[in-house]
Amino acid sequence: MEEITCDICVIGAGSGGLSVAAGAAQMGADTVLIEGAEMGGDCLNHGCVPSKSLLAVAKQAHLMRNPPVPGVAAADPQIDYAAAKDHVARVIETIAPVDSQERFEGLGVRVLRGWASFEDEKTVVTDAHRVRARRFVIATGSSPFVPPIDGIGDVPYLTNETLFALRDRPEHLLIIGGGPIGLEMAQAHARLGSRVTVIEADRALPRDDREQVEIVLAQLASEGVQVLEGQKVTRVRHSDGVIRIETEGGTYEGSHLLVAAGRRINLDRLDLDRAGIAHDRGVTVGTDLRSPSNRRVYAIGDAAGGAQFTHVAGYHAGIVVRSAVLGMTWSKARTDHIPHVTYTDPELAHVGMTEAETREKFGGRTKVLRFNYAENDRAIATGRTTGFVKLVVANGRPCGASIIGSDAGDLIAIWSEAIANGTKLSAIANTVLPYPTLSEINKRAAGAYFAPQLFENASVKSVVRLVQKYLP
Repeated sequence: MEEITCDICVIGAGSGGLSVAAGAAQMGADTVLIEGAEMGGDCLNHGCVPSKSLLAVAKQAHLMRNPPVPGVAAADPQIDYAAAKDHVARVIETIAPVDSQERFEGLGVRVLRGWASFEDEKTVVTDAHRVRARRFVIATGSSPFVPPIDGIGDVPYLTNETLFALRDRPEHLLIIGGGPIGLEMAQAHARLGSRVTVIEADRALPRDDREQVEIVLAQLASEGVQVLEGQKVTRVRHSDGVIRIETEGGTYEGSHLLVAAGRRINLDRLDLDRAGIAHDRGVTVGTDLRSPSNRRVYAIGDAAGGAQFTHVAGYHAGIVVRSAVLGMTWSKARTDHIPHVTYTDPELAHVGMTEAETREKFGGRTKVLRFNYAENDRAIATGRTTGFVKLVVANGRPCGASIIGSDAGDLIAIWSEAIANGTKLSAIANTVLPYPTLSEINKRAAGAYFAPQLFENASVKSVVRLVQKYLP
């Protein structure tokens, strides 16, 4: 077994781990990166990249059937499901070199391929290596969670790790789970010609504004997707090529089953107890992302037990690089400015506090502003008028924003920036934006905060009359 010593040992070559390794090595730290599966992690190989690629194909098929503006006749697209999956594979192959072992070795990172586990507080081992490091970064990500449903072990089910390798289009796709993955793949497959039934034990997209979620559900229903809320799956069976799901409300049959019921953090292989690393659902860390029981160890992204998003892992990576590499130990992680997006059509995006949370904190100083896509000239011109932005404000600053509509994931960016930096609404209202663009929706929402003060204020009217009387 080869003995290695280094400054930083990163376990996991997903988005967060790669960012730490690249930053540390390029700044001069002796860096080792260990990965037992595929470089790029879940996001590149089984998550964000393939799902958005498949959604792009599905959206094109939908637009052919349903042109958003007149002048172009609707057409019935000829769907080649295998070719759609070829597109997914090409996108992954195009991006993969950025995350490749060769690239990171070129940056000065020593990449070890194998599964890592802790031997003691200062040492990690693989089948062929023993690594002693000043600092360890656990960036192992997460995997699909399969609930302990009666019969699930006897049913040929799919997860996001196997779905994108499927070459034959499902005739009727059953989906357990009404979260972002479940609803995104439901819409994609419905648009590609499958019948789809989604079964959710609670409410679909429970973390989002219910009024906006209802718009997503209405769109899915209009495309033939059946979404069943409040139906817990009690049993799953498979016979004669038919999958049967039994719930508290009925029985549903289909040809394929996708389990999208959440994620479990990948900690099982690590032997954390040997290193004195406290853990529960994820690694126990403070706002500095360090383990309080073993200060050599950091955890980032999904492994840190918080929000499970690629952009969170990247954000955590920056904090760890500043702390573990540059010694800026005062660098802390926040959660109040982290956005999330569900990439259905229309998209649904949110950042910051909800209306209820803002009212609880600020009481009567809370104001709720709203601006509809249907009042935006670009949305009208392009036939994308479904949706609205809902802005929650206190003391002249945005506390939270939710957007339902076309390109919501891009439009939420300005509110993420504003909340992260404590920007006043006046700064957004004063920004000059190109016309006509969807981005004006955000500016108009900000402007709605000042409209009553300017146009409904008796004192302002009196001053204006006085000025007009004496203005030369």
